[in-house]
Amino acid sequence: MTIQIGDRIPNATLAQATAEGPKPVSTADIFAGKTVALFAVPGAFTPTCSARHLPGFKDHLADIQGKGVDTVACISVNDAFVMKAWADSQDITDDSIVMLADGNGELTKALG
Repeated sequence: MTIQIGDRIPNATLAQATAEGPKPVSTADIFAGKTVALFAVPGAFTPTCSARHLPGFKDHLADIQGKGVDTVACISVNDAFVMKAWADSQDITDDSIVMLADGNGELTKALG
């Protein structure tokens, strides 16, 4: 099933890097009561994603938030350690863009 405008994000468990290690996080928790701009990339550290995709969201973060978005989140089918390393390499060292690992592709498959 491909998600359509107005659909709810499917239930899935992702991972987010924390100081204590990877933490499971559910889509229900991420999206509950918030407006979330979610973008997906084919892979961390890929040339185009590193040069344009992630930096584009970082550069326009204030504009996106100014439109009422509470959270900007990036998902990829990498693990939480890789997503954290990629964020660090892009100078995203806070949670301004939430980096989510969909290592087994659970959410990616559910979104179609």
